[in-house]
Amino acid sequence: IGDVKDGEYMRFIIGRLKADAVFHAAAYKHVPMMEENPVAAVHNNVLGTRNLVEASLAAGTRRFVLISTDKAVDPVSTYGASKLFAERIVVDAASRAAPGREFMVVRFGNVLGSRGSIVPLFKKQIEKGGPVTVTHPEASRYFMPIPEACSLVLKTGGVGRSGQTYLLDMGEPVRIRDLAEQMIRFYGYEPGRD
Repeated sequence: IGDVKDGEYMRFIIGRLKADAVFHAAAYKHVPMMEENPVAAVHNNVLGTRNLVEASLAAGTRRFVLISTDKAVDPVSTYGASKLFAERIVVDAASRAAPGREFMVVRFGNVLGSRGSIVPLFKKQIEKGGPVTVTHPEASRYFMPIPEACSLVLKTGGVGRSGQTYLLDMGEPVRIRDLAEQMIRFYGYEPGRD
């Protein structure tokens, strides 16, 4: 057990394990929390990524996959910006890595049921009797279930090429309001009435 912010420990543990592959998913992900704590976002998401990348380069890791976010595209939040910096660190590592060593990025949107997902929040709000809060009635997001997200990340790690950023096909976007209303109905209530 360790912390990606501890560069010395990352060098020790990655060197000791002699990991063939590293899937880097250690990030602070909650957008509102990162807006309130930008220094923590940079320390963990940017400097932590640098520590893990440098440790992986030093240890001879053959495949490194950064799990990133669609929020890194034209970032408007601290979280998105921190992940964009992390991506650039990985792409830079790809240019410095020896032949046969692959450093890549995979980006996708919201994973249903994950810690950062809106689904557990809606569930809690519904179980408390409401209200269920939606930031904007027309807001939409891409979603995928946890098993599909894991499968796509592993496939990318297996066939991806160094220095590349892979965007996963998330299907069609879902309106957050529609998702909230479907969940309310699932719990036996009527949106706008109960």
